This record gives sequence, structure tokens and C-alpha cells, in this order.
Amino acid sequence: MKQKILIVDDEKSIVTLLQYNIERAGFDTAVAYSGTEAYDKAIHEPFDLIVLDLMLPGMEGTEVCKKLRQEKTDTPILMLTAKDDELDKVLGLELGADDYLTKPFSPKEVIARIKAILRRTHKQTKSELPYFKIGQLIIYPEQYEATIDDKVLTFTRKEFELLVYLARHKEKVLSRDQLLSAVWNYDFSGDTRIVDVHVSHIREKIEPDTKQPVYIKTVRGLGYKMEEPSD
Repeated sequence: MKQKILIVDDEKSIVTLLQYNIERAGFDTAVAYSGTEAYDKAIHEPFDLIVLDLMLPGMEGTEVCKKLRQEKTDTPILMLTAKDDELDKVLGLELGADDYLTKPFSPKEVIARIKAILRRTHKQTKSELPYFKIGQLIIYPEQYEATIDDKVLTFTRKEFELLVYLARHKEKVLSRDQLLSAVWNYDFSGDTRIVDVHVSHIREKIEPDTKQPVYIKTVRGLGYKMEEPSD
């Protein structure tokens, strides 16, 4: 059974271009031309991935992404934006998008990003431990869940993947470039602020004091390290 991609953009020429190339790459597609139409389809139909434009009539792409994540819809989202602004990119990722592309883009790059996201989200590691326990933090990779002091935590997909990667490499210093490559699966060309933003959000959820973190330590000039909190 083919994987199904929802394409969301208000420019029909872009939708036609994306639909042709995505179907040519072996996927089924559905389309939406507004944010409200996209939200309704994503809630009521199963999709393997959503290609979501940022600027949409009815409801902006960022709002669609935010509402889907609030509804616990974890369908991967590739966000498209005509704005080459770092803050727009970071905002999309903070709201739960898995990746982004800035217009203009090549169809080949879109397909490559789609395949990379699907590989990450469908990949299962047989040797993976059922859970990680670090201090009072317990992480269940297969259940996509984490608790601290028996309180269930809520993460975006990328936050959780980053948390798991740090936990799996506990006590090792990991550079921002390493984390970009491992979690985002390709080079962001030095856009390491994305890592910093995600670490900051994780800290807000797991650290007793974000100004003096005990779980995720910053190693100045090098990167980050997950540690067992000292008593």
C-alpha cells in the first residue's frame, strides 16, 4: 500500500508541481488549498506526511500545525515557507513541524526531505532499550513517552527525538553539528540555533531550574551532554 501525502498550498501551480513529482516518486496524494481545509482533512483522514505551506488563507500554516499537535496528531509535517527568516523557521519547528523548506525549492529536494522524514519516523531499532532512566526522568522511546517524578511530559516530535538521542549517548559530549546530523538527518548549514531552541524547550520540561540544569549540561565551545543528576 502506497504512503499518502497531503499537499497544502494556495498556489495551484505549486500544488500541481508537487503533486506530479510526489506521485512520480511512488506516493499517493491529496490536496488542500486553505488552512481550514487542510486541518479538516488531516483530522479526519490518515496521512503519512503533510507538506504544509506557511502562508495560507483561512488559517495560517503555523496555526494548522499548532492545532494538529494540540489534537495529538503526530503526522510528520514538512513546512514550506516563502520567508527566508530564521525566526519563521524556528517558529515552525517549535510548533511541531519536522522539517522546513524555503521557497523556491526544487522538486528533487522536496522528495528527498519527504523520504528522509519518513525514514526517521518509521525506523525501529530492534536493539533499543525499552526505556532510559536518568535520575527521576524516565524515557520510553517505543511508546513516545517520558515522565519525571511520575508526571507525564509532552514533547514535540523533534524534542522527543533529541531527548532520546541525548539519553542514548549519556555522559558523552555531542556537538551541535552531530545533533543536527543525527536528529534532523541532514546538514542545516550551520543553523545550530535550531538545536539550542529545542534543548531550551526540553530543559523547561525536565529541569528543576533551567538556569542551573542538572540533566542536559552545556559544554562551552563543544555542545551538550546528558548527565545523571548528582545528589
